[in-house]
Amino acid sequence: MQTCVFCQIIEGRLPAEVLYEDDDVLVIRDIAPQAPVHLLVFPREHVPSAADVSDGLVWSKVMSVAVSMARDLGLVEQGFRLVVNTGDGAGQTIPHLHVHLLAGRPLRWPPG
Repeated sequence: MQTCVFCQIIEGRLPAEVLYEDDDVLVIRDIAPQAPVHLLVFPREHVPSAADVSDGLVWSKVMSVAVSMARDLGLVEQGFRLVVNTGDGAGQTIPHLHVHLLAGRPLRWPPG
């Protein structure tokens, strides 16, 4: 998609601090972090939101990479949060499926 920020990052048209990439998934550092660790994990395939996922393998790949990143960064002991916002009312600002990986400070509940 021409206007999707994540698609532009995937295509190399926008800069990002890429921490991980494979054939299916990218992980970047969020440019407006809400916690000391705030990463975005998203599929290369353009899927507008969680409500639009039709292939369970997309979830499997994205979530597996998110947990692997948390493990690699040593976040398992202290805890981490995975967040998926779906739609404007839930705070989704980029129309491309992505998981927020948050850690590094106490994360309160309820979150919003």
